[in-house]
Amino acid sequence: MSTLIPPPASAPADPRPLEGFRIGVTAARKVEEQIALLERRGALVEWAPALSMDPNQVDDTSLRAATEEVLAAPVDMLLATTGIGMRAWFDRAEEWGLLAPLLEHLGRAEILARGPKSVGALRRRGLRELWAPESESFEDVLEHLRGRDLTGRRIVVQEHGQSLSMAAHALRRQGADVLTVTVYRVETAADPEPMFRLVDLIADRELDAVTFTAAPAVAALMDAAGSTGRRDDVISAFQADVIAACVGPVTAAAFELWGVPTIFPDRSRLAAMVKQLEVELPSRRAGLVIELAGGRQLLLHGEDTSTVLLDGIEVRLSPAPAAVLSALVANPGNVVPRRDLLAMLPSGTAGSEHAVEMAVARLRTALGTKAVQTVVKRGYRLAVAP
Repeated sequence: MSTLIPPPASAPADPRPLEGFRIGVTAARKVEEQIALLERRGALVEWAPALSMDPNQVDDTSLRAATEEVLAAPVDMLLATTGIGMRAWFDRAEEWGLLAPLLEHLGRAEILARGPKSVGALRRRGLRELWAPESESFEDVLEHLRGRDLTGRRIVVQEHGQSLSMAAHALRRQGADVLTVTVYRVETAADPEPMFRLVDLIADRELDAVTFTAAPAVAALMDAAGSTGRRDDVISAFQADVIAACVGPVTAAAFELWGVPTIFPDRSRLAAMVKQLEVELPSRRAGLVIELAGGRQLLLHGEDTSTVLLDGIEVRLSPAPAAVLSALVANPGNVVPRRDLLAMLPSGTAGSEHAVEMAVARLRTALGTKAVQTVVKRGYRLAVAP
């Protein structure tokens, strides 16, 4: 559990907790609401839409052809990935007079849903999911199916704004006959200039945080950074000085490829993301107290993890274990994959997972052997008090 150093008992609650912080916003949808939430709390907002204002581009011709292909043979399993995608599919099917046969067809299948929004879209049309992961991650849907014999099973995968061709290929390797239904594609913003400006602001570390409400926005930002030759600068900034704030785990997962640490709230909601920033940003300027398992207390001042206080005693860390600690405290108690920790290690460190193991070992020596937990086949996490 992590807590801020408490203010004096007589101090009133700060009505503008983000005063003095500069925050980038990449959203295109519901952006007015998000900007209002941030500005009301005192933040200076830099808006650069990563995606089109009308991001959900439906190709009626291809979607109808895919729908008719779905109806051409029995479906054994449906993987529903997004609420907006399922709603758009059903709405189009209704316009074509195909909704009733489609619902009857899919109603005989085993239905797996990625998260509550897709569950809601299904139930609205009278369909019931058999299972959905708590994580809202499509990878966990695939993990749920891994090891099952899918030979001859006809599986329909509803694609969201990004291609799920690799997921379909993985299911085919398990013997499934997979049909992907592309409901919509997410298009990048028509004017790239605001995104190029945002890239420069991040790379030059002139922002305190950037918010992301969709995984494709992460890809769009990294594409823009790559086209201007500043991708490495952007990644370094996110790893050290700029918070990548995501609305939920699905969006955060898009950063894993780049080794960027993220924060996201327990509930995938806009207000919850802003509320988390109210805590995270001031903590970087003040001090962050983390209650470790076993009753020990770790105190960090600002973003510098090279010197910390452990139960009031100063502990100095060399660059590699300090980098690991920085990644672990970004989400105390959450697992950080080895590849992400490897990306955080200082330049010149041997580029292998053994380097991560050595850095973790040194961190354990400094903070105690139980301070960092190994999660088999996944990575490491800071052992915080429940």
